[in-house]
Amino acid sequence: MTETIQPHVDPSTSETVASEVQGEGARALTSHVEIKRVVVLVNPLSGSVGPRAAAEVERIMADYPCEAEVVELVGDTMNAQIDAALASEPDVLFVLAGDGTARAAASKAGPKGPLVAPLPGGTMNMLPKALYGTTDWKAALRDALENGAPHCVSGGKVEGEAFYCAGIFGSPALWAPAREAVREGKLNLAWTYGRRALRRAFSGKIRVELDLGKARRSEALALISPMISRALDEPVGLEAAAMNPADAAEAFRLAANAVFSDWRQDPSVVTQAARLIRIRGRSRIPAVLDGEPTLLPNDVTVVFIAKAFQALVPEPPAAEDSV
Repeated sequence: MTETIQPHVDPSTSETVASEVQGEGARALTSHVEIKRVVVLVNPLSGSVGPRAAAEVERIMADYPCEAEVVELVGDTMNAQIDAALASEPDVLFVLAGDGTARAAASKAGPKGPLVAPLPGGTMNMLPKALYGTTDWKAALRDALENGAPHCVSGGKVEGEAFYCAGIFGSPALWAPAREAVREGKLNLAWTYGRRALRRAFSGKIRVELDLGKARRSEALALISPMISRALDEPVGLEAAAMNPADAAEAFRLAANAVFSDWRQDPSVVTQAARLIRIRGRSRIPAVLDGEPTLLPNDVTVVFIAKAFQALVPEPPAAEDSV
């Protein structure tokens, strides 16, 4: 048994980043879907990826009987490279990059695009964990190739930004910049962000309307996709969890429930499924979408997307316990 790996030059990066495998591969591909051609987008500067990742992907793909093109993403050209990868009509688009890049690729692919497999290459890796239950991108890549099946992923969209695991809205989202500063070793900056978040805690309440219902005041709102929610068996909407701790003591109790039991049982939490969610605040609303912090206008609407994109994932997805 012989294999021929023929590298060629990707015009967008002028580097050798693709490999075509001919002949019979050493490992069998999944029987749940036909895979003839794969494109793998790799961002070597992202989170846990590293400069050798593209070569490691090529070595792994050489074990399988399909054509594989590996593209290293480059700064300002990322969006164009994602578009080009989708235009080439692969059977599967793997994304080894940060959470934001994975969301962008899935959003661009949509429900009619190729299968998308976001591998854990970022910092929080919420979507990859929900799909594969691991932070080892090599294991996730092989598992998807050998055992993957098409899986329709639901999600939400706000201000043109999609999320597929969870969106958090309100003052608790202000802690996200502090977390990122700690991760980057910028402790003084983390302290500044932390003090700012603490000052706004319990003072920046938002108003939430679920499916055109009565507005409720809430400290924070979590919108959880059906893919990871324990409370939803079918994609009927986003699980909307309004959190209303009155003070630091109740917030601590809520945190303890989140660690040691089901946080939904805490009396300060109200949950229900919703397809249209309006969120209003006195000022711009801090939010975290699938682990990525952002700042939204003071009046936004979140829309549930029943069929956001098709993922290649072993059944069943890892879901809430892994995120």
